[in-house]
Amino acid sequence: MKWSFRIAQVFGIDIKIHITFFLILILGAVQWGGPAGLSGAAFGVLLMLLLFTCVTLHELGHSVVALRFGIPVREIILLPLGGVALIGRNPDKPLHELLIAIAGPLVNFAIAAILLVITGFAVGPNVLDGRGLLTDMQMTPSLSTLLVWLLAANLSLALFNLIPAFPLDGGRVLRALLAMGLGYPRATAIASVIGQLAAVALGLVGVLSGNFILVLIAIFIFTGAGQENSEAQARTVLDTQRVGDAYNRHATSLAVGDRMSKVVGHILTSYQPDFAVMQGDRLLGIVTRGDVLRALNTESNDLYVTQIMQREVVRVTASQSLDEVRAVMGEKGARTVAVYDNEQFLGLVGLEDIAEAFTVLSFMQRFEQRRTVADSQPASL
Repeated sequence: MKWSFRIAQVFGIDIKIHITFFLILILGAVQWGGPAGLSGAAFGVLLMLLLFTCVTLHELGHSVVALRFGIPVREIILLPLGGVALIGRNPDKPLHELLIAIAGPLVNFAIAAILLVITGFAVGPNVLDGRGLLTDMQMTPSLSTLLVWLLAANLSLALFNLIPAFPLDGGRVLRALLAMGLGYPRATAIASVIGQLAAVALGLVGVLSGNFILVLIAIFIFTGAGQENSEAQARTVLDTQRVGDAYNRHATSLAVGDRMSKVVGHILTSYQPDFAVMQGDRLLGIVTRGDVLRALNTESNDLYVTQIMQREVVRVTASQSLDEVRAVMGEKGARTVAVYDNEQFLGLVGLEDIAEAFTVLSFMQRFEQRRTVADSQPASL
């Protein structure tokens, strides 16, 4: 993600923060600095940092289990509204999705249990019945206040994420359980509807109570549930087509002696986004439209294509489905892959090609469904 930078690496996973993350630190300083001055502002920043440490551990819970099942995790990005683990692909088995989804909330429950014990010593036994909890959640910077806020935040994070609504963890748990008996497409459709109904209810509560934050959360859940359903439909449709039947057989390729000016001409006349650089029948690399634009911004158009090409190209086999290829792209962070039949290079496939194939295949599928329905109806006399 743009405007994010790495602060750590755990189990090979990059931990990054988005530049907007600093807004939450400013918010913490302002919120706590008002009643308590400079020391309160420092306390607010510390509290926010510890809260987002818990968020990071939540995302690591998902990520470590995903890695255990052989699913790559590219990075974890911390944003003002929470964290996002960029997992390379969806799990193939419902049980795997269930365990990956539940791992995050379980981490927060474990943190809360540890904090409950520590807070019991710092605040006293009243923390168990809530009296100490309510007292120490006042805006008074102290160790007990810090512990109680962290305890409450971890419990809230775990319980909120277990709401059975996409894209929350609870929605994925629900889909995994349903998929064990119904299959992924139907399970996703049901879980998406439940998620959107929950979002509507939450939005109404927010409107009636005047809580704008609840309305924003409801919008987030509603759109996320719809996106999950669309993603499931895409997986179903793209799984029916081999990439060996979908690559562009008429694509223009480049030779090692070609210069950038020739690529610019091809881009203007063909709208082709990616070009294979060939030496005979052997693929040397690829040149993308982005590569050309970046080079034009810094160099002349007299460069050879071999000077700007990407030499490391992800390979897929012709027998793989478009959905499998899309998953490989997600795992490798690649926008374009090379299609091979054994050791013979066939052509390139990019995300734009897969999107176009999805549009055509979806239309054909709907057409076939309408024709099937029409053929099944009795002819009128």
